Amino acid sequence: MKVPFFDLNAQFSSIEEEIKSALDEVFKTQQFILGPKVEALEQTIAQYCQTRFAIGVASGSDALLLSLMALGIGSGDEVILPPFTFFSTAGVVSRLGAIPVFVDIDPATYNIDPSKIEMKITSKTKAILPVHLFGQCADMDPLLKIAKENKFFVIEDAAQALGAEYKPLPNANGRRAGRMGDIGCFSFYPTKNLGAFGDAGMVVTNHPDLAEKIRILRVHGSQPKYFHKKIGINSRLDTIQAAILLVKFEYLEKWTTERQKKADRYHLLFQNLPSSVDRFKLPTIQYQNRHIFHQYVIRVQERDRLKQFLMENGIGTDIYYPLPLHLQECYSFLKYRRGDLPVSEKASEESLALPIYPELREDEQEYVVDQIKAFYKKDENRIQGF
Repeated sequence: MKVPFFDLNAQFSSIEEEIKSALDEVFKTQQFILGPKVEALEQTIAQYCQTRFAIGVASGSDALLLSLMALGIGSGDEVILPPFTFFSTAGVVSRLGAIPVFVDIDPATYNIDPSKIEMKITSKTKAILPVHLFGQCADMDPLLKIAKENKFFVIEDAAQALGAEYKPLPNANGRRAGRMGDIGCFSFYPTKNLGAFGDAGMVVTNHPDLAEKIRILRVHGSQPKYFHKKIGINSRLDTIQAAILLVKFEYLEKWTTERQKKADRYHLLFQNLPSSVDRFKLPTIQYQNRHIFHQYVIRVQERDRLKQFLMENGIGTDIYYPLPLHLQECYSFLKYRRGDLPVSEKASEESLALPIYPELREDEQEYVVDQIKAFYKKDENRIQGF
């Protein structure tokens, strides 16, 4: 059996005619930049995220960059963020001449550990940039408390968490990813839970002044056209991508439910792992959070050997992330050393993402788990000398 890590074809085949119809409408209007489709998507995402405003941009990376620009983050400023995330979280900080200050993660959720933030605060700290990794919100209440006390901005990197909710108390109302900080940033990269047919992104906020700044900055800082109040960038959401996303949005909740079902099934199937398996960890849901399972990431000591074994048996996996950002060559000037952020470093050595997408079949999941069990059985026999 072959089980791909992700299968976009299966999703497309189920909505192909709707997508083609939406594209035909765009082709007939010949409106390809911004316009009514983009505005409709912005309104849809704002409502979904429980925010007043949403601004469509060219990518999730640009969403982060424009947010920092709108907040005035610049040369010499420090931004606190986790090192266990995609590069753009830190890269956008560096592009503005600011300094990423890395704080280690919680070992269970992979999200930034709020208890380790205060020791990294200096007079140059201007913002905290938590990441809602793999589809689960970071522990926001203690983080927001620190930010409020120190008058920092909070920019949520919610690229992997559209629809995720933070719910620290059983009787509390869940708060959607993106609405808790000053600004929230989303990616519609094709493999995201809501994916475009290329790069696309969105910024959400409850602050009208920030929304207006980002709208201006995404079109080279012009308002009106050809009159430039600020130096911005070219980061407009294409109308084609907005039309596609509006079609796919109608299925988002259904797809999220399917991902959650797949996660529950993995949990059930993994209950019968051999007792000899040491340090095999399944994903953890913190509090009563709504985890949307953008990724299903396990922790294993023998990660690289297991990945190779699964590949040889037709199963796709991926590693998020093989080298934490503080140890990347481009950040050597920050003088971090191996051992400085041990939780992130350990996660980079042990994490392995398994296939999880709405169209993943039960027999495919069973095959994935059976092969993992077979690996450990083979490994056990090897250790015993059989």
